[in-house]
Amino acid sequence: MRPYLLTALFIIILLTAKTSFAQDIPGAITFHIYSTHTSFPDTARAKGHLYEGKLYTANEHYRDSTVLIIAPKNLDVKKKVDIVFWFHGWGNHVDSAAIRYELTKQFIASKRNAVLVLAETARNAPDSYGGKLESQGDFKALVGDVLQGLKSQKLTTQNCAAGHILLGGHSGAYRVIARIIKNGQMPIDEVMLFDALYADTDIFMDWIKTDRQHRFINLFTDHGGTFDESKAMVKLLEDDDINTFEIEETALAPVQLRANSIIFIHSLKEHNDIVNPDNFRLMLENEPFLKKCR
Repeated sequence: MRPYLLTALFIIILLTAKTSFAQDIPGAITFHIYSTHTSFPDTARAKGHLYEGKLYTANEHYRDSTVLIIAPKNLDVKKKVDIVFWFHGWGNHVDSAAIRYELTKQFIASKRNAVLVLAETARNAPDSYGGKLESQGDFKALVGDVLQGLKSQKLTTQNCAAGHILLGGHSGAYRVIARIIKNGQMPIDEVMLFDALYADTDIFMDWIKTDRQHRFINLFTDHGGTFDESKAMVKLLEDDDINTFEIEETALAPVQLRANSIIFIHSLKEHNDIVNPDNFRLMLENEPFLKKCR
């Protein structure tokens, strides 16, 4: 896989027309950038993608290099800024996912002293392919573009670097998250999968075993297609003597999230209801890497 050669350097653009929805969220600063280090364009989708007899064209679904960045108005960082990356699943784009799953609202409500980043993948298409973000080092370059965007908005200092990096996503986001872990060339501290463990379990297992400080949270449902793979991964973890905490979502308490690092949460919700209304916020509020805003 070879990325398109793009002559344009990183360009930051404030898209006021696209950020109007975020202005309704008190305490949020929201803006967009374009980065040549998002998933697309990419040569593997230069002719689009055929799924169930329908062609999803490159122009409509594989040309968007938008990155949505959300920060609390009271963000206070000096040398390092912690970043939460969210990747959407099928049939969405970064702005629709932020609205549909109330990601901005949940992130701001968590009061974390960090930024939330949604980098575009396949736009409004049934496709888990991560494009350029599956390549060696592309995610590292994307992080650099995000840092430049934050500096351009005067949200961080010129010398500010990336701190803790967390990856979260819903459904088909599993693939790009796994490839970033494997090839992104940046240390990842935590992964949050929301009904998304369809495959690439070996990559997640290898990552967990490389550092017992890594946190892995997997929420899964009965009918989202992730139940069997989730149970299989629990068995693999047990076989490797890795402490794994399993619980029903209805019984989950914040103290259990704080006390465990490998967590499998079985939910009775439907596939598209597992992120809302508060699950994303709950995960952010009860993990060790992100500090609370002052």
